[in-house]
Amino acid sequence: MIQITKPYLPELEDYISYLKEIWSAEWLTNNGSKVIQFEEEIKNIFNNPNFAYLNNGTIALQLAIKGLEVTGEIITTPFSFIATTSSILWENCIPKFIDIKSDTLNINEALIEEQITKNTTAILATHCFGNSCNIENLEEIAKKHNLKLIFDGAHCFGTTYKGQSVFNYGDCTTISFHATKLIHSVEGGGVFLRDNTLFDKMKQLRNFGFNGAESFAEVGINGKNSELHAAMGLLILSNKTEVLAKRVEQYDFYLNNLKDLSSLQFQTAEEHCQPNKSYFPLLFSDNEAREKVYLSLLNKGISTRKYFSPSLNTLDFTNKESCPISESVTERILCLPMYHTLKRSEMELIINIIRENV
Repeated sequence: MIQITKPYLPELEDYISYLKEIWSAEWLTNNGSKVIQFEEEIKNIFNNPNFAYLNNGTIALQLAIKGLEVTGEIITTPFSFIATTSSILWENCIPKFIDIKSDTLNINEALIEEQITKNTTAILATHCFGNSCNIENLEEIAKKHNLKLIFDGAHCFGTTYKGQSVFNYGDCTTISFHATKLIHSVEGGGVFLRDNTLFDKMKQLRNFGFNGAESFAEVGINGKNSELHAAMGLLILSNKTEVLAKRVEQYDFYLNNLKDLSSLQFQTAEEHCQPNKSYFPLLFSDNEAREKVYLSLLNKGISTRKYFSPSLNTLDFTNKESCPISESVTERILCLPMYHTLKRSEMELIINIIRENV
């Protein structure tokens, strides 16, 4: 069986060494030394002092909305993982869906302004598959209309825009350290913030609202992460160059061996973006063509995923705005297996099956 993804894992002996340190310290959570070290390393890597490590990327989105005191309507993309929309709804806000661009698969910023109302207070845009949005245009729109700007950067470790990490843009950018991500801590997430005051507030919000041993600043949540997760994250970080390079190598191998097929479309990088190539999405001419390849691969024990399906604007608990491009993409997209230990021979098998069925 070739899985759609597998987590990168460090040497077991190295993790056990960290576990021994944790056992010796007898400190498992509540801002232990490994959590602090992981946060500091992330801050140094991205040259951003305002990073808070959290227990997952969904909590990161919820706390971003909460911390920025966003209410009313949030303009967002229909083409993303469910957490992007569910976080908006969870915080009692209303997702206002804007269709995507057919080439980059990111929110179409040219359609945003006509949908802004007196109730619009924020934009929440996803950098889809590690390919950044047109950040400059989104920042201009947000500034012009006095909107908060949140980026869902779950996939974006290593992605840059105009030479800078995408985590250094917007009012807040979130990241996921889930096991399926390039750089992970088994479970985990985080927020990068521009404002120092908001950063202090975020640290309180993730810890029940504590601002002292017996004092609470406001209503918070348990968004902390553990020493066990941070230890894994530290080990993965120590191998980040190898992990990122391997994924680029795999992406380029797929592309170089499929790009001559005129019936297939590939995601285009946004201008000024250097994507991390963390996913390899294919777009087929129609749903029938997609299903033929999907089933042919599955019959050979090869797992692929129809990321992201369904289009979030079609869910029963949303307002169901029409987003024809997103709806079309979800019927035609297929993401191929990508993980560190995926063998070249396995990739060749996948490529051959695709070529035989398109």
